[in-house]
Amino acid sequence: MQKNKTPSPVTPSGTVERVLAILECLAHQPEGIALGELADELALPRSACHRLLAELSRCGYVRQLREQGDYALTTKMPALGLNFLGGAGIVDIAQPIIDRLAEVSGELVRLALVDGDSLIFVAKAQGARTGLRYDPDMGIDVRLSCSAGGHAWLMTLDEERATELVARQGFGQPAQFGPKAPTTFKALMKTLEEDRKRGFSMIVESYAPGMTAMAAPVTRRHQGTIAVITIAGPLLRLSALRMQELGRPLLQAAHELALAGGSSPLFTLRRSG
Repeated sequence: MQKNKTPSPVTPSGTVERVLAILECLAHQPEGIALGELADELALPRSACHRLLAELSRCGYVRQLREQGDYALTTKMPALGLNFLGGAGIVDIAQPIIDRLAEVSGELVRLALVDGDSLIFVAKAQGARTGLRYDPDMGIDVRLSCSAGGHAWLMTLDEERATELVARQGFGQPAQFGPKAPTTFKALMKTLEEDRKRGFSMIVESYAPGMTAMAAPVTRRHQGTIAVITIAGPLLRLSALRMQELGRPLLQAAHELALAGGSSPLFTLRRSG
């Protein structure tokens, strides 16, 4: 199972940016994190970090697990996200399709939306009933260079745009991902070319050791790729041959999502300016 990843150390400037950095870091620490560790992670003065945590606590977004103890998010932030997704119709539209593909595949199925220059997971269904269940955090900014979802999006773009997106995000530290993750643009572009010929992406031990995944783009006319749908699981079950067998149902689910996408504002392509 892949360990939760915390954001790379940053030095946020300005109150709003610091607050957002704290919330994003806490989102990766469901069991809580000490004040000193949080301040060091974000390169913030401890006094400033403590002051912002106190304000977030007062507003109900953060709680202290015990007196003088670690800080953790409350359910208020997740509730806001769920209310937003529910109001936008994402659950009504996408969940039945995701559930059906999870049942067919017997693995974890997730939907990630294109949002500006990022891919963000917003919905999932777990098809595995026994054995190892692969279930990483939702709401993360997907690493484009080594994930099936990232490849499924990048393969629909021209080389210049794909290179720009990956360069902006970076390849990340090799130790954080699988042993077969691409580490050069040449290797990545070769993989994307193979994905285009197949119609969907496939990765083996690229995003995480011992794990495989596949993904298809959800594309709408005049909008381009608005989302990707992925299937992920352990290599022992989700072999290359099994992924080939799941190619047709995966592409069918992507097609259904594209047809249904006009009913929700979340399925409108949102690019950064």
